[in-house]
Amino acid sequence: MSKYAIVDLEMCNVPRSARKEEYHSRSEIIQIGAVLLDEKYEICDRFVTFVHPQYGVIDNFIRNLTGITQKDTADAPLLEEALKAFVAWLPEDAVLVSWSESDEYQVRRELELKGLEIDGLAPYLDNWIDCQQTFADKMDTDRCYNLTEALSVAGIVYDDGAHDALVDAKNTALLFAKMSLEPDFKLVKCIITPDEVKNSSYKPFADLLKGLKL
Repeated sequence: MSKYAIVDLEMCNVPRSARKEEYHSRSEIIQIGAVLLDEKYEICDRFVTFVHPQYGVIDNFIRNLTGITQKDTADAPLLEEALKAFVAWLPEDAVLVSWSESDEYQVRRELELKGLEIDGLAPYLDNWIDCQQTFADKMDTDRCYNLTEALSVAGIVYDDGAHDALVDAKNTALLFAKMSLEPDFKLVKCIITPDEVKNSSYKPFADLLKGLKL
């Protein structure tokens, strides 16, 4: 059986000037976090690294959201070295899993824009599992749940610290493991009120960027 590596990324904003001239994307990776699940779907290893952004800026919004500061990333590796270390950490038979398809897209997009090729990464990218879609399929719904909603629905007591890549990876792993170990998983075990959704600390990164003027 393949091992599952549950991965999460944190990103910073890229100023409009850099987007127009050098890097045509609104965001850039500043942290990679991952946990590895063994054959029993238990966490057996962890990986985390900050990433030094080449074009992005860790502004007040991102610092307050993630807790990551410019100092944290100042001496961190660039994306190429960070991804090389990540691939070296992954077992050969690992399958990547993340909450939503946005993390896979972000990696692919940055590799393209920065002209990077990471040896051994392609097979992992081509077998990436979208846990958000898996959850929607299990719930037989078209609704796009965010992570905290899904964890609450599943009755999982999760670690606080949304938008820390390692914490989010661990919480996603708990949900993925529950769905994998319970074939009949489908019941709503917790009612989420509108206020809880509104005040949730887990919000899709793209949604959080919509109101910003960069």
